[in-house]
Amino acid sequence: MQMKKNTVITGIGIVSPIGIGRDAFWENLFLGKCGIKQITLFDTKDLNVKSGGEISDFNPHKILNEKTLMDLDRATLLLLCAAKYCLEDADFSVNEDNSTRTAVSVGTTFGSIFSISRFNRESFTEGPRYVNPSIFPSTVGNSAASRIAIKFKIKGFNSTISTGMCAALDALDYARDAIELDRAEQVLVGCVEDLSIQAFLGFYKLKYLSGVKNNTPLLSCPFDKRRDGIVFSEGATVFLLQTNGSASNAHVYGKILGIGSCFDPAKFYRYSPKGEGMKEAMRLALKDAGLEPKDIDCVFANANSTKDADAIESRAIREVFGKKAEDVLVTAIKSMVGETVSNSGGIALAAALAAIDKQMIPPTINYLQKDTNCDLNYVINNPKKNKVSRVLVNCFGPNGTNTSVIVGK
Repeated sequence: MQMKKNTVITGIGIVSPIGIGRDAFWENLFLGKCGIKQITLFDTKDLNVKSGGEISDFNPHKILNEKTLMDLDRATLLLLCAAKYCLEDADFSVNEDNSTRTAVSVGTTFGSIFSISRFNRESFTEGPRYVNPSIFPSTVGNSAASRIAIKFKIKGFNSTISTGMCAALDALDYARDAIELDRAEQVLVGCVEDLSIQAFLGFYKLKYLSGVKNNTPLLSCPFDKRRDGIVFSEGATVFLLQTNGSASNAHVYGKILGIGSCFDPAKFYRYSPKGEGMKEAMRLALKDAGLEPKDIDCVFANANSTKDADAIESRAIREVFGKKAEDVLVTAIKSMVGETVSNSGGIALAAALAAIDKQMIPPTINYLQKDTNCDLNYVINNPKKNKVSRVLVNCFGPNGTNTSVIVGK
């Protein structure tokens, strides 16, 4: 049997509601800063929900050092900026010697929805012969990933994965496999969603958003009895994955130890009530890593403040961890950053690497009222100093997708 390569993370780039750049994100993460605010990107005056995880003070012209970015949509700009931060953080330059051995793997689901809507609007109003042709490339699902390759002259494979909540970790899985199979020496793994009115209204009309049902105050409070839905958000995260050999002179944030995925469909866009897929994904990740539940120091939960999902995940963790469930620390950063959908696994992984680096676990904020259906050892309201060597990151979607990743020192 072929020995696995050591696939490590040597760069982190992030654009989030609580900080732009790794250092700002990590600092505000441990301060328990809330990134939810009044939405300014589109008009919400006729809606019950007027807030979300909008990224303020985002200036892509300054970050990318370019004057003209008119043909790029917000999702692409978020991802390009995160990619630039990641390459700078890793001190890695793409050149003629390594460009064909460098690749891109991106997770995004709604990334093109704004451009598609804009293209269709012009087509309906002006006629298809008069649509601005510069809009069309951004309507394609793999547009953002392709722009990374164009911008940084990357010539290896270029893939886009659209699996909703699990897209980031699935893109990571694809990238790790590519490195294991020697299809690339390094891969930029990214994920992105933007706060577009089209995606926002989709969740709003399905009544998935906090505050939309009973006109109650909008709040992201995972595991808390008051939780009543997600807070829609945006963000982009990019990692540089390398083998230990190619990363010999780089700072290593962590190693990918194990990944597990399981598709467990129930009713369309409803979490499977028994959480069998959640449990199987965690078990497969542990098996892939050659670890047992007692070896995990912390779980970064998927918990997005929905009534059913948080309770199902809590039960799933308890069943997988058994007696260890009383001790393992659990946290949910969506209390701070909201639900960033395809970016959620990436931003949670960046937070998990911060926990390993700082030996401290960020808090689940906004926790006030205990729910008997959520009875684990949560890190609530304040960060917790603790030994952190191995972390399990969960992503679960209501469409049946379930992916778990284990990272370690």
